[in-house]
Amino acid sequence: MHVALNLAFLTPGEMGGLEVYARRLTEALARRGDLRLTLLLPRGQLQEWAELGSVVELSLDPRRRVEWVLADQRHAPRAAARAGAEVLHSLASTGPLAGRVPRVVTVHDLNYRAHPEAHFGARALGMRVLVPAAARRSRRVLVPSRATADDVVRHLRVPAAKVDVVPEALGQPLSAPERTAQQVRAELDAGDRRLLLTVSAKRPHKNLMRLLGALARLAPPRPLLVMPGYATPHEAELRARAAQLGLDGDVRFLGWVSDGELESLYRAADAFVFPSLSEGFGLPVLEAMARGVPVATSGRTSLAEVAGEAALLFDAEDESAIAGALERLLADAELAARLREAGPAQAARFSWEATAEGTVAAYRRALSEP
Repeated sequence: MHVALNLAFLTPGEMGGLEVYARRLTEALARRGDLRLTLLLPRGQLQEWAELGSVVELSLDPRRRVEWVLADQRHAPRAAARAGAEVLHSLASTGPLAGRVPRVVTVHDLNYRAHPEAHFGARALGMRVLVPAAARRSRRVLVPSRATADDVVRHLRVPAAKVDVVPEALGQPLSAPERTAQQVRAELDAGDRRLLLTVSAKRPHKNLMRLLGALARLAPPRPLLVMPGYATPHEAELRARAAQLGLDGDVRFLGWVSDGELESLYRAADAFVFPSLSEGFGLPVLEAMARGVPVATSGRTSLAEVAGEAALLFDAEDESAIAGALERLLADAELAARLREAGPAQAARFSWEATAEGTVAAYRRALSEP
């Protein structure tokens, strides 16, 4: 089967989970013997992806949202048709509304609808128009969780029979850390405090404001909260809130970190917290569990599906509940030990090979339907 993957959205280092999903799924599809891939990419990225399939350069800068939409709607379907693809799969929730090649779209979440503040500028308006249209006009809609499937059916009025639940897997495979825990602690100037890690884009729906409020409720000496992730306009608000709460010495705002640096942070962490209000899947929770880091996470949307019985769940809208979960995670050695053991087993239930298999099954359904 000849499949064209619409990667017009890729802006390296700025797309968070979308970039992880695109890379890992493409790698898993490329390992199969029953597919031929054509990758539709923005200019300047061909060499990085060339080993995974035939590459076609789309004339756009994905940082310019108007160019991204134009590529999505016009350039990608035309390029797929010229390449002779049998299926065009758009991986970033939007996709062409017309074209000769049968279309499949992955809708990761409806955060743009539930939390419009999650996106900034013109993109927020575009998502409200383009995501529902792509879902309704594509032959199949892939979603990473049952929670997202329910949202797509309920809010986008897409028939349930057209939606395929295809869970994701580890965004960052386990590897040897670049630095020891002692080196990480020294670089963070952690002293003898516990390390609390959270990994997410600095966007309002990630609920980091309430996490800061929960941290302030803990009695000193508090754990050191480490927050890697690319900068967004919301980060200034987070920094101001931390200062207002007197947490300047208790939080480390890091920028985008490499895979090796992130691995070192996971391995050095005493606990992981993920307070998001809305997720399509929840890759960071899976990554922390795979590494045996005790996890406390919101019980909202898909996160309970991903965590299973291997994490401590809390009410994400209640700062006192978040603070209580953090206290338990850091003080209850028996609980922490149980979660360290349960996490890797839960994470092992997810694999990119299974994601690729479910994705190809959706392609076959798309080709069998009018």
